[in-house]
Amino acid sequence: MISEEQLDQFRVNGELVRVIRDEMEVNDVVGILVAWDDTSVVIRRANRRVVKLSRGYRFELASSERGSTI
Repeated sequence: MISEEQLDQFRVNGELVRVIRDEMEVNDVVGILVAWDDTSVVIRRANRRVVKLSRGYRFELASSERGSTI
């Protein structure tokens, strides 16, 4: 699970984040981190819709290559 410090850094920087949900790249969610709680995060996508996801998924910067570590 991603730490509070990493989530806060993503939010403060305002950079695009990629959430990897499974092995298929088409299922990734890319957007800006908006909020979080103990079990979930809220990501605002480019079309301005928000998605609530589990904190158990892998998070990385969207500008980095998919699958690289944070």
